[in-house]
Amino acid sequence: MATKGDALATRFETKVRETAATLERLSDADWKKTTSAEKWTVGVTAHHLASAYEAVPRIATTIASGGSRGHFTRAMLDELNARHAVEHAACTKTETLALMRKTAAAAASVVRGLDDAELAKSGIVFDDVPPMTAEQLITRALIEHTDEHLRSIQQTVGTRGV
Repeated sequence: MATKGDALATRFETKVRETAATLERLSDADWKKTTSAEKWTVGVTAHHLASAYEAVPRIATTIASGGSRGHFTRAMLDELNARHAVEHAACTKTETLALMRKTAAAAASVVRGLDDAELAKSGIVFDDVPPMTAEQLITRALIEHTDEHLRSIQQTVGTRGV
């Protein structure tokens, strides 16, 4: 019988495959277009996702183990994201897809390794947001976050889902 972790990891892997397939089809011109939602290039938006796949599982594991992330606000996240956009403005499609595959595989493995009790544990992710469970964080910051940015990329380049 599959656990919630298995189901979440499978949903996430499906979203990543859909995103990677969309990114693979993009031209160099598409990669450089600016999204209306994020105000970043498509490439930076994709790189942002790939980077998030590295950070979110660490936070989920901390929550699942009963630990605390420490002081962190949504404004601090916005600052990190803005810095990331500048630092990775020249990211290539090849490097971003490689990073996405690597970080997504590791993230799915972490999610799959969390049992139902760990997923149900709650903790503070942002000081200015109510506590959330590890499952809620995974759903929002991996699965829904991927959906959100994929939609933005697709709208920017004029494509629909696979």
